[in-house]
Amino acid sequence: MKTFFDEAGIKISDEQLNMFAAYKDLLKTYNDRFNLTAITEDEEIIKKHFIDSVLYCDKLNGKTLIDVGSGGGFPAVPIKIMRPDIEVTMLEATGKKCMFLSEVVKELNLIGVTVINNRAEELAKDIKYRENFDICTARAVARLNTLSEYCMPFVKPGGSFIAFKADAEEEIKEAMNAVKILGGKLKGTVSFDLFGNKRTVVVINKVQKTPEKYPRGNGKERKKPL
Repeated sequence: MKTFFDEAGIKISDEQLNMFAAYKDLLKTYNDRFNLTAITEDEEIIKKHFIDSVLYCDKLNGKTLIDVGSGGGFPAVPIKIMRPDIEVTMLEATGKKCMFLSEVVKELNLIGVTVINNRAEELAKDIKYRENFDICTARAVARLNTLSEYCMPFVKPGGSFIAFKADAEEEIKEAMNAVKILGGKLKGTVSFDLFGNKRTVVVINKVQKTPEKYPRGNGKERKKPL
């Protein structure tokens, strides 16, 4: 496993490697039961899930992070393994996936991690969580215009929404109106060559508060993107 991290230019300790190995085993053990990932080969899990999730890790600036639509734990669990200094909240709408995430937190003895079973459009209305995080991440959840409405309400002014994408140029163009309405400003993108596949991290800064009516709910984020 270390070879792949080395190839990607990522420094990793033996303890972190052991945690990734344990996480991989848990993914493979529970995958059939919880439908966590279509990627099941060891090498592909390491490259396409683990390393993809941590390519931007060292640039994360903040103490609190919420990951929207965590699913099998990407990118939240790999980020926590590499950046134990960040308090991580994993938000997932599917109950059985939350059961798996809680098992991962327990087995890997991750400190400072919360798993929440809820929908983003509902939790974002709760003052305990709204505009309460330095960072919001999302990976493979929806197109950027829809994703922005789910994620931006969680970010404090001065914080960042970070979306993990493949080739994001078209999505960025169509999302600019939504980003502006929701109080954001595109900081830029960082592209990586991940073992021959292009990956893009889109960084959107929160420059002002999100209007209270967003997210709109009732599926409008997907049906009628801003």
